[in-house]
Amino acid sequence: MSKRKNTSDKKPSYSRGGDDESSDEDMDMVDVDFEWFDPQPEVDFHGLKTLCRQLFDIDAQLFDLSALVDLILSQPLLGSTVKVDGNETDPYAFLTVLNLHVHREVSVIKTLTSYLLSKSTTTPSLSALTPLLSPESPSQIGLILTERLINMPAEITPPMYTMLLEEMEWALQEKEPYNFSHYLIFSKTYVEVDSVVDAEGTEPVKKRKKKGSEKGTGGGETFYFHAEDEVLHKFAVAHGSFDYTVEGDEGAADAKRTFLDAGIKPQGHVILIEAAKFGEAVKAVKEYLNPGT
Repeated sequence: MSKRKNTSDKKPSYSRGGDDESSDEDMDMVDVDFEWFDPQPEVDFHGLKTLCRQLFDIDAQLFDLSALVDLILSQPLLGSTVKVDGNETDPYAFLTVLNLHVHREVSVIKTLTSYLLSKSTTTPSLSALTPLLSPESPSQIGLILTERLINMPAEITPPMYTMLLEEMEWALQEKEPYNFSHYLIFSKTYVEVDSVVDAEGTEPVKKRKKKGSEKGTGGGETFYFHAEDEVLHKFAVAHGSFDYTVEGDEGAADAKRTFLDAGIKPQGHVILIEAAKFGEAVKAVKEYLNPGT
């Protein structure tokens, strides 16, 4: 039976925008009680599958997401889901870790590992990942998968990471295979692209400054869906974004545009952290997103 998890960080503010013409100041602030639970096979399958599909974006079709979610749910005492309306509802967010070495013969992990290996060999900033993911490598890589619905507050993230550390300590005491050499966090970023709509004559509006960005390898700015990624970068052996394998339909960038003057192009993103630095990284994420707690 899944249990509710204990955490003191239960009431971050949830921001919900008004209509499309509202300014940055015109936001509805809704006070929500978030609850953290263990993943549970009897109620979380469809919700986790939806979140995994969002995490992998257009490349989600390359993976057997049903098998991946089954694997996540096969370790119900490790990882967390975040819910609002009780235990029986779909999760709004989740975080888990999978041992790529232990599950290397599982079909979906084979596919996912090959995918990550191909990205590491074509993305210079991820070259350190290549020998770790090679079939002959003995490295114990913990693949962290985490995603949340759009507009969920980033403050829900530190408790999930903190509880993961605690749960892995308990698991190691029981001789379970979570003694990792590295953690590999799968995430996503985006870059702005020229809007097809604007090119066809729609007058663009003044661009608003956005938080959470840095210069990308192509000279443009890279923006982050997950605010904690920039903190995790400080502890990383390697990190980088890459183009998805599946090509999007023409106009897909405009369909995902968040600002009226540009479309957006999502990209995959991974962060590699040595296990010895992971606890410090989690502490830094908490201090950044939940200062004073």
